Amino acid sequence: MVVAALSTRKGGVSQAPYSSLNLGKSTNDNPEHVQKNRELFFSALGISPEKLALSKQVHGTEVMVVNEPVITEGYDALITNKKDIYLSVSVADCTPILVFDKKNAAVAAIHAGWRGTAGRIVAKTLEKMKAEFNTDPAGCYAFVGACIGYNAFEVGKEVADQFDETHKKNSAGEKYFVDLKSANAQQLIDFGITKNHIEVLPYCTINHNDLFFSHRKECGVTGRNMAVIGMKDLLG
Repeated sequence: MVVAALSTRKGGVSQAPYSSLNLGKSTNDNPEHVQKNRELFFSALGISPEKLALSKQVHGTEVMVVNEPVITEGYDALITNKKDIYLSVSVADCTPILVFDKKNAAVAAIHAGWRGTAGRIVAKTLEKMKAEFNTDPAGCYAFVGACIGYNAFEVGKEVADQFDETHKKNSAGEKYFVDLKSANAQQLIDFGITKNHIEVLPYCTINHNDLFFSHRKECGVTGRNMAVIGMKDLLG
């Protein structure tokens, strides 16, 4: 059985500006509140925090093959074919992507900010899954979660130049809007995953700030949402 989830900011114990289900330990929130929030979230999913694998993200494109629960750094994508290991990424405007290779029983959790998206971290993760687990796109399912939306992510020309024309539009002068969701979804499609196997969450972290944390809108003082995926061993 696959467990896959993206947290919202609702239902936790943290106080403003981290209210309320802040799952990010890298914030200046009360550590006891973050720990309680994690207990609430993981309990709702029926998984143990001790089975979590996570990395301190660096907005890069490195992919880690996970064979046991681990806390590491330097990786923005995690993959595994082991049961009862739950891969996790933290986000607050960046794009969380979860992948399940049903045929070969493997999963991936990907953190894609604009740098990771431009660096094709999704494509690199899928190629790594193919090399490690013989992943076939025909048997894959993917989820693209809430992130900063197309009409909210305004950037300069130096950033926009790193994206295809289909994933950006001019805003005003040298300013552009960039569509992180479509850019990452396209990498899934280019790998061969069919569109009807890809779910793209319509929420924007800026426009739906009541549901999701936004680093940009809240000027860097905010919490973190978490995307998690893993395969539960029903015989364990």
